[in-house]
Amino acid sequence: MLLMIFQLCIVLGALWVGSRYGSLALGAISGIGLAILVFGFGLKPGTPPTDVIYIIIAAVTCAGIMQASGGMDWLIQIAERLLRKHPDRITFLAPLCTFFLTVLVGTGHVVYTLMPIICDIALKKGIRPERPCGVASIASQVGITCSPIAAAVVAFVTISNANGFDITIPRVLMISIPACVCGLMAAAAASYHRGLDLDKDPEFQKKIADPAQREYIYGSGATTLDKTIPQSAKNAVFIFLGALAVIVFFAIFQDALPSWDGKPLKMNIVIQIVMIAAAALMILFCKAQPKKAVAGPVWQSGMVAVVAIYGIAWMADTYFANYMPEIQAMLEDIVKDYPWAIALVFFLVSVLINSQGAVVVSMLPLAYSLGIAGPVLLGVLPSVYGYFFIPNYPSDIATVNFDRSGTTVIGKYLLNHSFMMPGLICVITSTIVAYIMSMLIY
Repeated sequence: MLLMIFQLCIVLGALWVGSRYGSLALGAISGIGLAILVFGFGLKPGTPPTDVIYIIIAAVTCAGIMQASGGMDWLIQIAERLLRKHPDRITFLAPLCTFFLTVLVGTGHVVYTLMPIICDIALKKGIRPERPCGVASIASQVGITCSPIAAAVVAFVTISNANGFDITIPRVLMISIPACVCGLMAAAAASYHRGLDLDKDPEFQKKIADPAQREYIYGSGATTLDKTIPQSAKNAVFIFLGALAVIVFFAIFQDALPSWDGKPLKMNIVIQIVMIAAAALMILFCKAQPKKAVAGPVWQSGMVAVVAIYGIAWMADTYFANYMPEIQAMLEDIVKDYPWAIALVFFLVSVLINSQGAVVVSMLPLAYSLGIAGPVLLGVLPSVYGYFFIPNYPSDIATVNFDRSGTTVIGKYLLNHSFMMPGLICVITSTIVAYIMSMLIY
């Protein structure tokens, strides 16, 4: 038992050190933990999650090519027009915009262009920017469990099917999308009167009393509406949306897929084929430059996710696979009486590893091995987002920097930051709603 605990500390230590360095380090330093487990303690290596990794590569390549074609600029423009048309409702509309951008593209890193616009609209309307910015940053990550091409969703479906829970991507989205929208609206409602209004905030008023500070806060405005979007960029968006429609179609009507020896083509292969083909069409017909795609934030963040999932999931699978009987014996009673408690495990692991896809890939097989039913795990899927808890994620840090008013903050005591309240409300509400829906449907 002591050896098992010591090895768990090595796993957690690798995750903690990797999260401090961020980016590629999370997956790479997990490799050190894996090496210690295998070469130092003689544990049998687990299985790296190659199916999920291949899907992520295909999806982010397609999304990156769309960004390189200018298609992302068009989507941002559409969102900006909506926000500027209804500035008084920005606390509710901003998170919906960032949420659905993530749902479409499969990564929350597409919001960096939109966040300065949200801040600008809020300032010009006299709304405290912390209100829409805090929940909009949360929404950009919540959308990952609602995207048909995100690693978390694809991994959930792949692992669930392998463990006897027959579920498809559309069925997951039927639960996760309405549940997460409910959570976001609850967080937005709680944020609507959050903090002092700008005209009553003494710190803000003191700041704008300085002409230089006032010019910095109000003098410049962010917008994408002055950009001319070529038809080729719009065509790239249509190709991308068409690819998503094809994936959803085959997920619903799997009898339409080719089969061999009575076995239809697996959906993980379908997603890879469709995404890569769509990327090729954008290159051929939409003037997308591959070199520009590789340099873009969507492709780069996706590749970081690949390395993170590769290292983290392989290390976790190695540890859990070697100690599965002991873990089952320890958790059997808790899981039997309170199966929903696995949501707390998902959340805590997410706080450590900053990746919803990695949480699903590394922890879902363990949950199934403990005998937790598929519908329960589907119901707690929103709980895999917990890395807002410690505000070190790039989208949160960027949001703080984009808010020129200084109302969106990382507090003096680290955990009293602008994302804590909307994050907790959103995740708790989303998980409860998803759990109830899953229990009613399944």
